[in-house]
Amino acid sequence: MFGRRRNQALLAVTAAFPILIGIALKIASPKGRGGGPNSGTAFFDQLAGNGVFLTFIALSSLLILVLPVVVSVVAGDSIAGEAGYGTLRYLLSVPAGRTRLLAVKFGAIVVFGLCATFVIAAVALVMGAILFPVGPVTLLSGTTVSLGAGLVRLLFVTLYCAAAMAALGALGLAISTLTEHAIGAIAAAMIAVVTSEVVDNVPQLSAVGPFLPTHWWLDFDSLLRAPVDSAVLARGLLSFAVYAVLCCSFAWARFTSSDVTS
Repeated sequence: MFGRRRNQALLAVTAAFPILIGIALKIASPKGRGGGPNSGTAFFDQLAGNGVFLTFIALSSLLILVLPVVVSVVAGDSIAGEAGYGTLRYLLSVPAGRTRLLAVKFGAIVVFGLCATFVIAAVALVMGAILFPVGPVTLLSGTTVSLGAGLVRLLFVTLYCAAAMAALGALGLAISTLTEHAIGAIAAAMIAVVTSEVVDNVPQLSAVGPFLPTHWWLDFDSLLRAPVDSAVLARGLLSFAVYAVLCCSFAWARFTSSDVTS
């Protein structure tokens, strides 16, 4: 998976976004924009004081579309791509079994999503240190913690985002078992993401919001408050786990019963 040039290009593009965001924010700094409660999100307001917040800005910005695209491409191509190229039946000719093959595919998707998320975090952290001051971190709740404690929170934020992408990867894997056309599976996964985000932003449909796959993605800001809102984080992680289990179960039921020999 990491040896494919397409996936390498995806990681390279993913790494480029935090650089562009950092440079753009350095040119148009909060001081130049006038500051104030209406000048942007809390992350942007904190950036001028500490470059560590560039990581949170990059993750919250790219988690809306860019990172889901990267994971959807890999997940949608996992089974459908093999079927489309005609290599799936050769993979199944070895005595590995369909369950093991599906588990390895999902594991690779999770690892790729984790890698993409950490690439964003690492590049953004380096750019933040280059372009902005770095020191003790003032949380969104107003409490100041040491730089080391702030980096620990950053690690947990990155892992939380990676868990969200693992759930999306499971959804893409499930869709990938339904078709032999990888582009169709990729498009379907992205349509599911965009639809979820649109519905989640319609006030009249707020009752279904907590059950949508993207609803809890940006709730990692609970880690940037003191005390940490563990209830929100637990609900988000539970949502990711439920989607991962349901989608993987569907993928297993579909993949182990479908005819892939023709």
